[in-house]
Amino acid sequence: MKRSSRVRTSATVTVSVLSLALITGCGGDSGSEDSKDSADKGSSSTAAAKAFSAAELEKLIIGKADLDGYEVQSADTGGKFAESKDQVTVTDAKCEPLGYVLTGFAPGDESAYVNRMATEKSTEPTSTSTSDESLDDLEDSLQDIMGSTMTIVSLSSYDGGAAEQTMKSVADAVAGCASGFTVSAKGQDTQKFTKVAEEKSSKTGDESVAFAVTGKVDGDTTTVHGEVVRHGSTVATYYSISLAALAGKQDKYSIPAEVIKAQAAKLS
Repeated sequence: MKRSSRVRTSATVTVSVLSLALITGCGGDSGSEDSKDSADKGSSSTAAAKAFSAAELEKLIIGKADLDGYEVQSADTGGKFAESKDQVTVTDAKCEPLGYVLTGFAPGDESAYVNRMATEKSTEPTSTSTSDESLDDLEDSLQDIMGSTMTIVSLSSYDGGAAEQTMKSVADAVAGCASGFTVSAKGQDTQKFTKVAEEKSSKTGDESVAFAVTGKVDGDTTTVHGEVVRHGSTVATYYSISLAALAGKQDKYSIPAEVIKAQAAKLS
């Protein structure tokens, strides 16, 4: 294959995977892209405290200033799987918490919810030259983009002991949905997940549960990674997608530790 043809093919795959990744699992309410000044933080001693409002959560969720090397923006970019939880149907009720996380919603019956999308920065190809050297640089840039990991970060807040109940429901779902489940939006758009496996969590917050979910995208098997962490009455969720994995170019990756660390710091 000619170098120019190979680069065009790489570019086509990159755009296709980016579009797919942005549409799959990106949704929920979100506000401005930047974090605001610090608010009263949740703590481990307030597990049964009154829930934060959406405005308060906006001050606690990560922004551009909190995470070097990442673009942080609204998680609504690229569209939503569904407009609300009411439109999401999960084949097995016990698997609903995982289905909600993977479609861009809070895992429990939250009082408020906000989210962001954090994407590893990569060098954007800008050259239009057709020289061999320029084409090599362009192909390298496209491979860098394909190597990026996108992480949907969300915060949801709960009254009373609902945050703890939500964590239990997530843990039960990871244990009870090992053979997978199917999610649909308004009975039309359908995503089938074939396997759920527990993973080692970050051990941040008061309690945490991590998991890997395997599914099929356009006939190819792909694994995505999630983690749910409780900080008092606030629950943080992380859902990472590797663009390279979606394109069948990468087997192993994980939720970026620096993303979890940055969000945990905002809630400590």
